[in-house]
Amino acid sequence: MKYLKFLLIGVFFGIVLSKTEIVSWYRIYEMFKFDAFHMYGVIGSAVILGAIVMYLMRKGMIKNYLGKQIEIEPKKKGVSRNIIGGIIFGLGWGLVGACPGPMFILLGHGVLAIVVVIIGGLLGALIYHALKSKLPH
Repeated sequence: MKYLKFLLIGVFFGIVLSKTEIVSWYRIYEMFKFDAFHMYGVIGSAVILGAIVMYLMRKGMIKNYLGKQIEIEPKKKGVSRNIIGGIIFGLGWGLVGACPGPMFILLGHGVLAIVVVIIGGLLGALIYHALKSKLPH
């Protein structure tokens, strides 16, 4: 029962993503062809909101669900790993037509073929975890 609020937030988030057509393959296709601003507007607003929330967490104004201060470890500087990781993520997103969040929403919409993509994503995360110590971080 204590996790009910998180379930409700997740359901609300899924509804918002569905209604704003973020899970639409066509919207993602438009974005990669630079034909529409829709997805760029959504992603841009998410980046701005994320920056604001990160600022508030660092200032101690936002706490975790237990009421404790959220501590954020500083990231190591480096451009190449971000570029390589971004390219891999973008290629996967472009090939599949869905990023990780909407994959589960598509499953909820009854798109059963997305199960293959979810399994691939989980397998990729497992492989990354196994090779993490050998990768240049």
